[in-house]
Amino acid sequence: METLTPATQRGHAALTPDVAAAPNASWLTPNVGKPDWPFWRRVAFRFFSIYWLLRIEPWDYFRLIPGVSFLLRPYDAAMDWAVRASNAHVFHVRETLIPMNGSGDTSYAWAQLWLLLSLAAIGCVVWTVLDRKRTQYDRPAYWLRLMVRYYIAAAALSYGIIKLFVLQMSFPTTSQLATPLGDLLPMRFSWLFIGYSTPYEMFSGAMETVAGLLLLSRRTVTAGLFAATGAFMNVVMINLAYDVPVKLYASHLLFACLFLLALDSKRLIGFLFLNRPAPNTTAYDPRYTQPWQRWASIGVKVFILYQILYGPLKYSRQGYQMARKPPVPGPFRAGVYDVRSYVVNRDTIPLTSTDSLRWRDVIIDSNAAGSVGSRDPVFWQRYRRGYFRYKADTASRTAAVWKTSTTPGDSTFMFTMRYEVPDST
Repeated sequence: METLTPATQRGHAALTPDVAAAPNASWLTPNVGKPDWPFWRRVAFRFFSIYWLLRIEPWDYFRLIPGVSFLLRPYDAAMDWAVRASNAHVFHVRETLIPMNGSGDTSYAWAQLWLLLSLAAIGCVVWTVLDRKRTQYDRPAYWLRLMVRYYIAAAALSYGIIKLFVLQMSFPTTSQLATPLGDLLPMRFSWLFIGYSTPYEMFSGAMETVAGLLLLSRRTVTAGLFAATGAFMNVVMINLAYDVPVKLYASHLLFACLFLLALDSKRLIGFLFLNRPAPNTTAYDPRYTQPWQRWASIGVKVFILYQILYGPLKYSRQGYQMARKPPVPGPFRAGVYDVRSYVVNRDTIPLTSTDSLRWRDVIIDSNAAGSVGSRDPVFWQRYRRGYFRYKADTASRTAAVWKTSTTPGDSTFMFTMRYEVPDST
């Protein structure tokens, strides 16, 4: 193991003791006695430091603290203004930006990407001019690695845990199973493909969860990066091949894994491809100068772990229990009902191949939702079926029916229907 003797650089003394000789040395002074970085590496470090800082926004982890969200409002407003102004005057992604929603590939997200890349490039140039005499960034590199590492771990645990509880991709409903295969968009097809198999979804979640857990320990960071790279590479390929609109976010997660592996490339290439022994890495080891810093870091880590580990476990468990709770019985049995007679204004409408408005069937998915085999625009249309939700009143034998859509809080009332459920006689 290499041992560095005390060295002096730019007027600051630095001591890097041999780890084997002093295994408990936690309070290390700034490590400035290492070799100089080449110019290209310093420039790349400056660019990616700015980009990842703006992309990850690590201060978001502290929004749970009362008052932090209020303090961050000016930043949020400034960033939103910058995205819209830069799009209007420079990037022209779309005339009207679609904000972030269930899809991560909206026009707003693309405009934000170009803005962050531009800010990183401009900031890199300014930083290079102002800090041109500095020869290495070993200590700042530790913080960059830490920020990107927890960014990956948080995403892996979030997506992994929800899959372990089989909540991200649900088993297809009867309405979805009744939809002709050719009507499904590729994204929906892939979603149903994964949700159809509980073991496969849990396996995918286990891989992501294991990757996230490995990234939480400094000793297993490299193993976690390889596991996360494999998991997110599969996610990116599914998103690209099936046109799932989360390509930007998934690609950032994959690139973050490759970014950290690239920082350790010399050691990894020697071990994996050149059959050379790989020394231990200390790149993820903190360097404290005061005892309070260690306790402060432990407190911050526990606070972040609560959000990225305990939080997803708690809410996923609650969602799992609700999903597995036996449904309250309704007046209609779940299933497919053929429409044998369809009357409009006292006129019986025969079933023809050209009539897209006539109800061909009604599917009851649960005691609160269903769909109609019709293109009638009064319903929310998806894959040539009209979806609705309902609430039955068994005393008056009526049911209030609402339109179902992906719009949050949509409560468009459509009509009240009367129903009869004949018995076996």
